[in-house]
Amino acid sequence: MMDIDTSRLRKHCDLLCRTTRPAESSELEDARQYVIGELEASGWAVERHPFQGQDSMLTTLSGQNLIARHPGLSSPDKPQFCIGAHLDTRPETPGADDNTSAVATLLELGRLLPLFQESDWQWSVELVAFDLEENGMLGGAEHARMHRAQQTDLRGMVSLEMLGYCDPTPGSQTLPRELVGLYPDTGDFIAVVGNQNSTALIEAFQKGLQKVTDLPVEALQVPENGEMLQATRLSDHSPFWDAGFSALMITDTSFLRNPHYHQPTDTVDTLDFEFLTKVAQGSLEAAKLILHGGY
Repeated sequence: MMDIDTSRLRKHCDLLCRTTRPAESSELEDARQYVIGELEASGWAVERHPFQGQDSMLTTLSGQNLIARHPGLSSPDKPQFCIGAHLDTRPETPGADDNTSAVATLLELGRLLPLFQESDWQWSVELVAFDLEENGMLGGAEHARMHRAQQTDLRGMVSLEMLGYCDPTPGSQTLPRELVGLYPDTGDFIAVVGNQNSTALIEAFQKGLQKVTDLPVEALQVPENGEMLQATRLSDHSPFWDAGFSALMITDTSFLRNPHYHQPTDTVDTLDFEFLTKVAQGSLEAAKLILHGGY
């Protein structure tokens, strides 16, 4: 029995992918308003957190992270857990997989988690729609900086990053040279990527995903903060690694599988909604485990 509503995932993706959503654009602001409206309808209070950051060309950009907290799922006396997905896209793509598939999942988690809340949940949770990920993980860096400055008891962070592309054809999955032979060459699995500080978090999230029937799950733990395997750093989790927090990336492996990555062809019709629904359900199961104090 799936709690995740596939039709809702599809609706979110259809609406958000009507345009591209690059940095500082009016289309990105429209997307923010949509996300805020959906989360507020599920009982979350959403804070806009404006910030500025510099991209690799030292251009200063203005962004806004959306930070959502629920009165039944948030307490200053409890350890904190962060689940995030980036809302922005590259200018040339509507970003159905990168990263609308994950934003849609975040909205479904926002709808469902309050329905499962129990008094014995050990941790608080925040949901974050990150900005300026495509400009160098600037939204993630700002959020990690904020938690470090506030000395938050942040026990873990998960970046939902490209969750909707699946190709069951043998040979459809490419791998970094260092991983050839260690992981499947068929692109039908979801990957859990953590660093050396994230062992327990990897195990907990993997356990949640594995509750879903017929969802292949692969885990990768990289040494230190993934510097030797740069592909593992390409989402908003990596600033949390660098700040010393436990953090994960949940991913369909991006350009190692999806030929539409950062292309105009990254459209909704390339998404596998059966696969996305399973990943979203597994993410919900993992979140429930963790909020119960599962690691």
